[in-house]
Amino acid sequence: MTVTTSTHAPLIIDVAGAELNAADRRRLADPLVGGVIHFTRNWQDRAQMTALNAQIKAIRPDLLICVDHEGGRVQRFRTDGFTRLPSMRSLGELWMRDAMHATQVATAAGQVLAGELRACGVDFSFAPVLDLDHGGSTVIGDRSFHRDPRVVALLAKSVMHGMLQMGMRNCGKHFPGHGFVNADSHVEIPVDRRGLKAILEDDARPFDWLSGALTAVMPAHVIYPKVDKRPAGFSSKWLKDVLRTRLAFDGAIFSDDLSMEAGRYIDGQLLSFTDAALAALEAGCDLALLCNQSIGNGRPLDELLECFGAARAAGRWQADADSERRRRALLPSEAAPDWQALVASHGYRDAQRWLQAS
Repeated sequence: MTVTTSTHAPLIIDVAGAELNAADRRRLADPLVGGVIHFTRNWQDRAQMTALNAQIKAIRPDLLICVDHEGGRVQRFRTDGFTRLPSMRSLGELWMRDAMHATQVATAAGQVLAGELRACGVDFSFAPVLDLDHGGSTVIGDRSFHRDPRVVALLAKSVMHGMLQMGMRNCGKHFPGHGFVNADSHVEIPVDRRGLKAILEDDARPFDWLSGALTAVMPAHVIYPKVDKRPAGFSSKWLKDVLRTRLAFDGAIFSDDLSMEAGRYIDGQLLSFTDAALAALEAGCDLALLCNQSIGNGRPLDELLECFGAARAAGRWQADADSERRRRALLPSEAAPDWQALVASHGYRDAQRWLQAS
């Protein structure tokens, strides 16, 4: 079954298990849905993941299949041939011993990360992390390359180069920087009380330096009250004035997960999933991400699709052709090799050697 999309498919949702059920299929056919994000529960082995992604593409070839697969402790698939990728902090530590060797290993990590995912039908990973390691954040921690924004930018660019060699775009996160605050935005609302000048000169520098190479950005569920009372992902000041205008970024902007505790608190109120998605899009996001709501009866996803459609009919939201262009630009432009062709390729074997030598 192939369904023609609307001019803008802004919602990224999840599916319940290792294969599609009837509810998953119905939701993925909705023209408001632009993509799928996978989690560990969606993984059994390579054959199953490849089959699941083929099922998804059979419904809508334009759906963007995503996963959080960074390396280190954030790596959804770890068995059946998948390489255990190093943490980004370990690459930063390698930089301190041998900077040029570290860039080569970072490129290799990006090649292996993207190549293995694409060989199983995954289009896109939310990587790399551009947050600085200030030493106190539990949610960022070893996901960060380094404290120095110059090291972060150069290692991230190397990872991005490796990903691109395997046909995968990238996503820098979490703009303008999540590493300074200690609170975990999955369960509480972090507040960073620095001013705009201090943030732009430090944590946001990698986003500035890489603005022409990044194909997507994910803002932080962090409030920077000296800039705006709203979290960055709901702030037009951060997304339109700073990221789009000042930093001249023209790639896709994803909201962070709207199911997170900090993801729906705006102006002191806890919003519904629909209102949070609408607020994120109004602030400047192109895509709104809602995770882990298909489990059980999936009613939150059904309500989101129903209410979002009603909001569009009522004029609360309008399709945006530029946003849809940015979403489609994240889709791979070439077919991925199958697993056997990947592991036999010179580029993959060379990248594995660099990783093993690190």
